[in-house]
Amino acid sequence: MTRILLLWLLLGLGLPLGAQQWAQARLQQSPRHREIVNLTVQGRKLQAFVAYPEASRKRPVILVIHEIFGLSPWAQEMTDELAAAGYVAIAPDLLSGKGPDGGGTASFAGQTEIGRAISQLTPGEISADLDAAADWALQQPAASHKLYVVGFCWGGGQSFRYATHRDHLAAAFVFYGVPPPAEAMAHITAPVFGFYAGNDARISLTVPDTRKQMKSAGKKYQAVVYDGAGHGFMRAGEQPDPTPANARARAAAWAKMMQVMKH
Repeated sequence: MTRILLLWLLLGLGLPLGAQQWAQARLQQSPRHREIVNLTVQGRKLQAFVAYPEASRKRPVILVIHEIFGLSPWAQEMTDELAAAGYVAIAPDLLSGKGPDGGGTASFAGQTEIGRAISQLTPGEISADLDAAADWALQQPAASHKLYVVGFCWGGGQSFRYATHRDHLAAAFVFYGVPPPAEAMAHITAPVFGFYAGNDARISLTVPDTRKQMKSAGKKYQAVVYDGAGHGFMRAGEQPDPTPANARARAAAWAKMMQVMKH
């Protein structure tokens, strides 16, 4: 992909080009086709970043739910990495239309404003946007009918919650996200895989009760807590000069996710 097209993609989402330059640089070097799609959901606009694998046959879809930071350059870079692994990857900007002048994530003045806007999203509109993005991707000629969901940080909690909403998921991957209420777990039909940081007590200490609740509900739930890693280790573990614990956690979690999706 040319530099001009990459800049157009980033500008099309309103993303700040000065942030997370290492993630932007990796996107620039990617040989995969990427695009922004514009969807309409219940009268609202939704933009999503899509990356396609270099494959000769139909491939599963993976729905990517961004962090509390919105659809950042890293969220796009992670989406492209999933495409590189062989999946049609789509990451909706869940702040589409919520910013100044109807913009998305990076039309906001800063992270405080982004966090405030994300906190005002309702479960209903989040689910509707995720459904629209997933349904669009599943209808593409390059896609098979298999759907995974993965989320990080705030998106990790949304991935777990989405598993209570959407039937026929192949699996839900929850990266350092909070669990849904115990009573909602009865609606889960997919296996859930959780990845947590040892130095993230706010989230990791929810794991023992979640194990009990999911077991009681008769659901499949596997959780791993990585000693020494911090919240956000999937991003922190690949940025320049990561801590050894974050890098190890990132590598191990990625390998586990790939193992699950290959079966």
